[in-house]
Amino acid sequence: MKLLDGKTISNKIKEEIALEVTQIKERGEKVPHLAAVLVGNDGASLTYVGSKVRSCKKIGFESTLIHLPEETSEEELLEKVEQLNLDEAIDGYIVQLPLPKHIDEEKVLMAVHPDKDVDGFHPTNFGKMALDMETFISATPFGIMELLRRYEVDTVGKHAVVIGRSHIVGRPISILMSQKGKAANCTVTLTHSRTKDIKALTLQADIIVSALGVPHFLKADMVKEGAVIIDVGITRVPDESRERGYYITGDVDFEKVSKKASFITPVPGGVGPMTIAMLLKNTLLARKRHRSKK
Repeated sequence: MKLLDGKTISNKIKEEIALEVTQIKERGEKVPHLAAVLVGNDGASLTYVGSKVRSCKKIGFESTLIHLPEETSEEELLEKVEQLNLDEAIDGYIVQLPLPKHIDEEKVLMAVHPDKDVDGFHPTNFGKMALDMETFISATPFGIMELLRRYEVDTVGKHAVVIGRSHIVGRPISILMSQKGKAANCTVTLTHSRTKDIKALTLQADIIVSALGVPHFLKADMVKEGAVIIDVGITRVPDESRERGYYITGDVDFEKVSKKASFITPVPGGVGPMTIAMLLKNTLLARKRHRSKK
């Protein structure tokens, strides 16, 4: 069994981006600028956005955090989005999800200009991704593909089973893995909550991508020997015996499944760090595109 170490690979990607930023500075050009909009005080969102800001600083990006109060209206948030669309200093930005319940997430994400949508959530970017055109790929699927490439996992002609059909992970990764190219050319089965007998499908799978958010959903008896396991799930499980009062786990029963897998991602330290690294890569791409249009 070999660990697909997202922490190590993400640090390597950040080093590569930092080198490009150094070269940009040496040419006297504008460095990439990533903005993040956070509404409210959701603990997980605060942690995630804070990590993005620190990563920007580390690699030489400029970053702006726009932290709005919980009671911010939908209209006020849409005005802020439009300001970011028009601000030439900002290369790309994200609106951190989830948003407060009184705000229509779809309306807000639709308002983000596709050329600045470094999260890759806008229908224009999703459609280009599906058509295998150059675009911003949603950071988590992008990170999974990059992990498979960097570890040279053999995917050609393999049967990949994706568990979960979200627009953020399950659906895009099923499309990306079925396309031509490195870390792709798979035959993909997309499963979800209404799929009958998921175990029968996962037992056939050469590669399993689990993106459910259900702790220890994927058990050892659902996996064949030598399978490649990508665990996208990350859940806080209460545990009073621990100092923090909880522990972090994924969708996969790591201890037992790892004994059968050829490659497996740990949680934490697998897909999570790759998500931030690929967001930074998308921001660098956005900056290059903006420059090419001038």
